[in-house]
Amino acid sequence: MAFEGIDFLGLDDELSEEERLARDSVRRFAQTEVVPIIADCYEEGRFPYELIPHLAEIGVLGANLPESYGCAGMNNVAYGLVMQELEAADSGIRSFASVQGSLCMYPIYEFGSEEQRRKYLPDMAAGKLIGCFGLTEPNFGSNPSGMLTRAEKKPGGWVINGAKAWITNGSIADLAIVWAKVIESDNEVLKGFVIEKGTKGFTTRETKHKLSLRASVTSELFFQDCFIPEDGLLPGSKGLKSPLMCLNQARYGIAWGAVGAAMSCFDTALRYSKERVQFGRPVGGFQLTQRKLVEMLSEITRAQLLCLHLGRLKDSKKLKPVQVSLAKMNNVSMALECARISRSILGANGIIGDYPIMRHMCNLESVYTYEGTHDIHTLILGEYLTGLKAFE
Repeated sequence: MAFEGIDFLGLDDELSEEERLARDSVRRFAQTEVVPIIADCYEEGRFPYELIPHLAEIGVLGANLPESYGCAGMNNVAYGLVMQELEAADSGIRSFASVQGSLCMYPIYEFGSEEQRRKYLPDMAAGKLIGCFGLTEPNFGSNPSGMLTRAEKKPGGWVINGAKAWITNGSIADLAIVWAKVIESDNEVLKGFVIEKGTKGFTTRETKHKLSLRASVTSELFFQDCFIPEDGLLPGSKGLKSPLMCLNQARYGIAWGAVGAAMSCFDTALRYSKERVQFGRPVGGFQLTQRKLVEMLSEITRAQLLCLHLGRLKDSKKLKPVQVSLAKMNNVSMALECARISRSILGANGIIGDYPIMRHMCNLESVYTYEGTHDIHTLILGEYLTGLKAFE
């Protein structure tokens, strides 16, 4: 039987025809093109480059950006559903699309000049140019304001020195959106730059020996006296707020994506529980197994409601960053617990690559940490509730 997702509350009725079409088309792609190869890719530690043209063809790269730049122009609920279906196949595939759209195309659209938008966005939507996002550094993750990367103004441009770490798509990217501190009116200000592959002084190194997101490329970026022409600056970027706006876009997609991973685990466990016979009957007939399945269904349904409401808020321009923090924190934690519970239902079979559960579980350990760790989002919410900042 094909993967059909979960819709216990009939939320399909709350979706528009366009939103259902976006979800269903990406689900078909993910289940027919990604799922058959992704277990091997994961084991081999290989990103499936051959999927990039297909991802572009179905419109998932920068999906919620305007059609005038070659993008699909989806609303944010449709975009969320797209992320859900990609992550139901694998977090690494969703990460690729999320970084391309939310962390690379979005800042060019939001902070770039019209010339930069026209130069990069259509080819990025078509999968002809791949991007990466350089904010995190070897010693600065949850505290990006402490970054050491600097850009110094020179005649005709900027010279950048520094390093970035844990960069999705880094080694395969044609361009990098890089954040660096500059001196402006005797103050340090954060600004964004577009740095193209092949620029002198810009090198990358792929991160090896990962036990999570193995079907995704992760890299380090290095800048040594790297000269960037003046038109490489994103003119609208200013301050830490700019990259945080990008991260907020990505976190929104992650909240939806985590639901997809949880649905895949639940679907696998439910099917298995009806087929696996122990003590003379299917394991789904035992009380403890049924309790596990019901608990997962309940948590997934809550997360779906949260995502749908979040998407409607985003489309009506009422969404607050703290609300995205709640969704990212809640849904990834929920998905990771669903993966663990599903693994327990499958027993020893749950750890082999014939089933997606252990792969999802390992991937979700990274998703739990990136784009703001679970703990950091907890403290963001704590500050919102109390008005007291628990970290600097």
